[in-house]
Amino acid sequence: MSAALDSLLDLLDLEPIERDIFRGTSRSAVVPRVFGGQVAAQALVAAGRTVPADRGAHSLHAYFLRAGDPGAPIVYSVDRIRDGKSFTTRRVVAVQHGQPIFHLSASFQTYEDGLEHQADMPSSPDPETLPTAAEMLPRYADRFSDPGMVDRLIEARAAVDLRYVDAPPFGTVGEAREPRSQVWFRTNGKLADDPLLHVCMATYVSDMTLLDSVLLAHGRGGWAVGDVVGASLDHAMWFHRPFRADEWLLYDQESPSASGGRGLGQARIHTADGRLAITVIQEGVVRVSRGPAAG
Repeated sequence: MSAALDSLLDLLDLEPIERDIFRGTSRSAVVPRVFGGQVAAQALVAAGRTVPADRGAHSLHAYFLRAGDPGAPIVYSVDRIRDGKSFTTRRVVAVQHGQPIFHLSASFQTYEDGLEHQADMPSSPDPETLPTAAEMLPRYADRFSDPGMVDRLIEARAAVDLRYVDAPPFGTVGEAREPRSQVWFRTNGKLADDPLLHVCMATYVSDMTLLDSVLLAHGRGGWAVGDVVGASLDHAMWFHRPFRADEWLLYDQESPSASGGRGLGQARIHTADGRLAITVIQEGVVRVSRGPAAG
């Protein structure tokens, strides 16, 4: 296991304060606020720790309310909304400095047999043939006005092996492309056989690239380049089938719409053998920056 993955696992191992109340810390991010995927994953950890082990997470719906302060702890308060015969529902509020910064509702279900069908997995190259972040990012160093940006991006991805199928938005600044993006990802090391951990890790990664397709449609490079500013607004995930976050997963993303200063991303995550594991939808603020862009 890599040191970065070990550090991320420590981040997800919340400190219990009282019944249904947990405390988490943050790690440095590319932008000067708490990374949205981190707070979503931690909130799901908090919810999952109040649910019987035989009930797996099948969906979450979340709103990002305020920018998180990476220098302050985050307190997660869990509300036990419902404990039914098959489904369990939890509501989690993340608080900093006395104000809610994030709200999550999550549902858990006992396993049962049922009807089966799924969308086909799209074609994609073997992830082992694609460059790692450490190999790919230095190629675009001239796109960033901040000389330390490449190192920060590599550090932010150190716990997860995330590989772009095509050039990322900052690789084709000024060139409008089809609003679709694919990345393969897996953790940089093996994880324990805990289904909740794998779901939370996928939740963490899901916020990294989902709005890329919005940027591609307009030839924008993104927050690191500085030609747009933005933040996640809401996030929803449905977990359809078992998967492991330490094995290759294909994140197939697209944007059906951008308007009103907002952009919508939707995606499907397939296992390497073609099973549809997760559906993701996210909307974010995407505003054209008034400052000059690099590149």
